[in-house]
Amino acid sequence: MYNDIINKHKEDFEKAIQHFNIEAGKIRTGRANPSLVEDLLVEYYGTKTPLKQIASISAPEPRLIVIQPWDRGALNAIETAVRESDLNLNPNNDGVVVRINIPMLTEERRKEMVKILNQKNEEA
Repeated sequence: MYNDIINKHKEDFEKAIQHFNIEAGKIRTGRANPSLVEDLLVEYYGTKTPLKQIASISAPEPRLIVIQPWDRGALNAIETAVRESDLNLNPNNDGVVVRINIPMLTEERRKEMVKILNQKNEEA
């Protein structure tokens, strides 16, 4: 009986876990992760466009994210989108790429992350 219920809803459970993992990956943890910024909306030629559609995003070092747009004209828009996001990050635009140094976590931020993860867990 229990196996029937589990098998019937297994796909739903897997989707919930996958959704939670995606959302958890977007939370700033003190370690660079491209998924942190890839879904930021950038004002690109008058249209809000996800960052991952207009640039290459990488994390070459544990606390550094590098964003290299395919069109250099988007650099300022990318910098503005990162700065205005709720991630509290400070991007540096060198004219070729945007570099984002990920600061170390404070105790207060860690406690805040636990609350956020609990909310994401409930949503999943």
